[in-house]
Amino acid sequence: MLTRTTTLIPENVKDDLLSSSGQKSDAPPRQGVLNELATDSEGAEHSTGILPSQELERQVRVTREIVAVEPIQDDQYQPASLDLRLGPVAYRVRASFLPGKDATVEQRLEDLAMHKMDISNGGVLERGCVYIVPLLEHLALRRRTSAMGNPKSSTGRLDIFTRLITDHGTEFDRVREQYKGPLYAEVSPRTFSVLVRKGSRLSQLRIRRGNPLSSDEDMKRLQQKHHVVESISEDQIRNGVPVSVDVRGDATGRLIGYKARSHAGLIDIDKVRHYEVLDYWEPVYAPRRGGLILDPEDFYILASLEAVKVPPKYAAEMIAYDTLVGEFRVHYAGFFDPGFGHPEAGGEGSRAVLEVRSYEVPFVIEHGQVVGRLAYERLTAQPSRLYGSGLNSSYQRQGLALSRHFKPLPRSDVHPVPG
Repeated sequence: MLTRTTTLIPENVKDDLLSSSGQKSDAPPRQGVLNELATDSEGAEHSTGILPSQELERQVRVTREIVAVEPIQDDQYQPASLDLRLGPVAYRVRASFLPGKDATVEQRLEDLAMHKMDISNGGVLERGCVYIVPLLEHLALRRRTSAMGNPKSSTGRLDIFTRLITDHGTEFDRVREQYKGPLYAEVSPRTFSVLVRKGSRLSQLRIRRGNPLSSDEDMKRLQQKHHVVESISEDQIRNGVPVSVDVRGDATGRLIGYKARSHAGLIDIDKVRHYEVLDYWEPVYAPRRGGLILDPEDFYILASLEAVKVPPKYAAEMIAYDTLVGEFRVHYAGFFDPGFGHPEAGGEGSRAVLEVRSYEVPFVIEHGQVVGRLAYERLTAQPSRLYGSGLNSSYQRQGLALSRHFKPLPRSDVHPVPG
């Protein structure tokens, strides 16, 4: 029996979604698609792991483990994740929260919501405020199946703190096995106020089958075979593959990053290559000597020193914060799709872009300092689409790159500091 979307949505949220969309849940799949996706094990190489795009499509069209009020669009499917869409309403809340095992998100909103606003045709999420937005997608996961959320790359590069929460949830960005219910995004812009609307995509969902083990020995073998992080030796791998920061550039005085301007203008989350870089960012150049001093509470975009790649049958996640390497946080959007930086997908030489914040005190970050570690996890099978290969992938073959909302910075606007 197929699970109907309406059984998964709290009444007040269901009314908000349906009244705005005027549509029912996903239309029944075509018979050809059913035949193509009918067998659970077809094409699978492992019984556990992250599900690739074709399996996500199967969960939408066949098993109905992923359902939605409005039809899921083809461009929501990424190689190993599904883009999630904002619904038509947003709740301004007094504070971030987890519902806990005894409550739903809706019940907590009754206590914490300050204001409910219609964002069907656009609404401003103000910097420094916290919002809860019901998503158009909902889940009815089966046995041995769980899920994880993460911000999209463009979301992290705008310093929009975005986390996934569920009914009875006790962790952010984690969806327990066999969860049946709605999904919500907690959204808190930290630097720029943003304009969003129903259908805007701030986060992604990954689905995991089983609980595959991943050890440093696995990472070492992966490094030996694929050289997933350039110039790293196997004995440096501990709790993941290390990634270091470039604060030198090609030569002293070269552009190495950007620092967000305080009190900049509004950003429409759905506009691409629309905004002038210098209206929102200050260029950061390599220091004449020593490391780069991070000012407390400022937001920086930097790049990894090493090229990074993700083999087609793997996904990777950047471990966000480690006090052992300094009082700063790196990488909100920590998920790397299969094919990122990989020659087969035209991405050789791609760097990891690092979203960096220092906390409490100024901190000097040195050239080549380890700032994070990549944890690689296998997929159940190679995805039918790779990052950058036939997809509209914004960041394949990237070096230092801002989010897709900004126009390229003309060379005439880059002014190296004299040596």
